[in-house]
Amino acid sequence: MRSFRSMIYPYIIWSFIMIIIPMLLIAAYAFTVKGNSVLAFRFTLENFRAFFADSVFLKVLKRSIYIAFVTTVLCILLGYPTAYIIANIAGEKNKFMMVLFITIPTWINMLVRTYAWLGILQDNGLVNTLLSMVGLPTLRLIHTDFAVILGMVYNFIPFMVLQIYTSLTKMDKSYLEAAQDLGANGIQSFLRITLPLSFPGIISGITLVFLPAVSSFFIPKLLGGGQYVLIGNVVENEFLIAGNWNFGSAISLIMAITIILFMWLAKKADKDPSGEGGV
Repeated sequence: MRSFRSMIYPYIIWSFIMIIIPMLLIAAYAFTVKGNSVLAFRFTLENFRAFFADSVFLKVLKRSIYIAFVTTVLCILLGYPTAYIIANIAGEKNKFMMVLFITIPTWINMLVRTYAWLGILQDNGLVNTLLSMVGLPTLRLIHTDFAVILGMVYNFIPFMVLQIYTSLTKMDKSYLEAAQDLGANGIQSFLRITLPLSFPGIISGITLVFLPAVSSFFIPKLLGGGQYVLIGNVVENEFLIAGNWNFGSAISLIMAITIILFMWLAKKADKDPSGEGGV
């Protein structure tokens, strides 16, 4: 065992360089004023006060959490039936192909996939072209909440499906057999056994969907037309356009704390249901 212990050192070094040091730099910028010299840092809470004192930023944060929440709920509602069909209904020969179809889009860069939806949803795009061909009125789809949420769901739903699918395939099928022997119908077996035992996969999927959705910036930028601002867009503007790294770092730190809080809540909700499943 000791011979394998040394294998963790490269990972520790990589984590320190790629994670710890950047986070320390963000924290240093967040608690200092703009224009500090290397030898004299001036610590301040002004960056945080400016964020919470401005109702515009709070509104953007609220909208970001709302969009991420709606995206996560839709991914659960669409992803769970998909994962259930693949795991329990599809034949063994079809499972591989169905999982492959779910993962293939992730092989393509997310930015390219979002640009594809831009072409589909725009006023003269594929959707409105088809509507015109059948004599139906065209719709205003681009630069709306619908377009942003659609782009979010499309890009992040594979993570939800794969997590739930993995949880369902690992489930001990003997619980379902015991439930049938005790007289439980299909709905009772699902609600009291399958759903609780798949809950860890749902929690993992929520984490993998909500966290990138709440901080996404190029999806709302492209599908929202640059006028649909989420918290990720604010951070991008502060770093790349305004050049205020201190305020941008403060917002990033606030988002990091928010994300850690949601991860903690998800971990608290992720309890082992093995002792709870029963009929």
